[in-house]
Amino acid sequence: QVQLSESGGGVVQPGDSLRLSCEVSSRTDETYAMGWFRQTAGKEREFVAAISRVDTYSFYANSVKGRFTIGTKFLRMNNLRPEDTGIYYCAAKEFASEDGLYRSPSDYTYWGQGTQVTVSP
Repeated sequence: QVQLSESGGGVVQPGDSLRLSCEVSSRTDETYAMGWFRQTAGKEREFVAAISRVDTYSFYANSVKGRFTIGTKFLRMNNLRPEDTGIYYCAAKEFASEDGLYRSPSDYTYWGQGTQVTVSP
């Protein structure tokens, strides 16, 4: 069984930075393609960033490109804006190709419980 756990959320001001972490607990040595999504009340879960299983390739939503950086176990967020507010979820895709990047929630096998990020003046 695989469990994901996010941490690092909080309340910050516009222009501030946060680093979210995603801990992956697994009984095997399997590696996963990873992704981050965010969600606000009344809206669908939105793609933020993805990284390939071999940690070589990454892809970002246009709204965060140049400000966010994804790693296998983290999401670094710089120059935060009020529109970045939401619950952030990390996700892991089982049986991913080495260089695959996955942008749809339905692509992912496992999900964390989410961590709240609030950006407010």
